[in-house]
Amino acid sequence: MALLCLCAAPLHAETNELRIAKQPGLVYLPAIIVEGRGLVEKHAKAAGLSDFKVTWVTFAGGGASTDAILAGSVDMVVSGSTNLLLLWDKTKGGVKGVAATGVAPFHLITTNPDVKTLADFTDKSRIAVPTIKLSAQATALQMAAEKQFGRAGVDRFNALTVQMSHPDAFTQLQNKSGTIDSHFSLAPYQDLQLKTPGMRSVLYSKDVFGGPFSNGVVFATTKFHDDNPKVTKAFLDAMSEAVEMVKKDKKAAAQAYLDTSKDKMGVEELTEIISQPDMLFEVTPHGTAKVAEFMARMGYLKTKPASWKDYFFAEIHGQPGS
Repeated sequence: MALLCLCAAPLHAETNELRIAKQPGLVYLPAIIVEGRGLVEKHAKAAGLSDFKVTWVTFAGGGASTDAILAGSVDMVVSGSTNLLLLWDKTKGGVKGVAATGVAPFHLITTNPDVKTLADFTDKSRIAVPTIKLSAQATALQMAAEKQFGRAGVDRFNALTVQMSHPDAFTQLQNKSGTIDSHFSLAPYQDLQLKTPGMRSVLYSKDVFGGPFSNGVVFATTKFHDDNPKVTKAFLDAMSEAVEMVKKDKKAAAQAYLDTSKDKMGVEELTEIISQPDMLFEVTPHGTAKVAEFMARMGYLKTKPASWKDYFFAEIHGQPGS
């Protein structure tokens, strides 16, 4: 009887819809190509998933994206590595990384003529970051503060930061409107800012992290990953196809980004940005363990991961990540 019941039980059906939250920024280039070119749908169809639908929703910052995945209103999130680490810790492994999207070092840019170094910021300064204290930019600022001012100076700039999306911060600095005079930016916005008279870089994230850091990642709940192996594979295959496109034809990748993001810049200009030697687009994460160690030491993470593989799913464990 038990065998008969088992045989009669319906097979588990995977979802026919993938809901993805994303943020603006060139570091997410492969995911943006995946969206614009319908690559998940393509690979889902090849895997035998019929009538498959992908829904993308844009959030200005990582906080709203993490709230959405915890609430169950999205299945995957394209955001920063620090948000992945926070959720992995908060859910005790209930959220993990599916893939990285890229390495895109970022500049702390100011319009304040009196600010030449970190030491020149005053209580009147206001620095825009995607999420206060917990974004990759805010974390880099804390790491730089510790390096320059010691452990007691880690929180030196927290009160000066203002939560704001990259496009909004770019607009405020460009138009000299609003409350901010500085922006810990991200490509392509920082590249446009650095070409603007009166704007200059005070700090470069690569100098803080000591090498490449995958500030763009995609993560999902462990439950969704385990319940939907074909969907997860279709997404990874789509990301790998997008990464190959970036490697082979940067101009086509730039056009694909502009078609979806609607950013107002020329394809030649964006191609030049994508081609910068510090830019790296691949599914393999880099430098995340170093940031995880800092976050654990500061108390942002209750559990210190032993390896980057602790907070990424097994599908990419064969990659030379860090």
